[in-house]
Amino acid sequence: NVVEQVRVKVNDAESTVSVEFTPTIPHCSMATLIGLSIKVKLLRSLPDRFKLDVHITPGTHASEHAVNKQLADKERVAAALENSHLLEVVNQCLSARS
Repeated sequence: NVVEQVRVKVNDAESTVSVEFTPTIPHCSMATLIGLSIKVKLLRSLPDRFKLDVHITPGTHASEHAVNKQLADKERVAAALENSHLLEVVNQCLSARS
């Protein structure tokens, strides 16, 4: 139940997609990786016109603000995806359920 359908909002007219995800525990060390993996899957699956917002469900993680700030920062996401090791980890995450 990390991602539930009721927490995914798509507005085709405004070209926006918002996904709230819930880490399994309040101190989940994988929260940023989970959010990055969700964002990458959406970037690869949707047309470029969509603006993406991937964030933690409010009140479900101890570092919610910091993780959300990282996921919302386009430059940090781009830098993360230029790291070949991190990109490989993301690809492994996505291949397990794709």
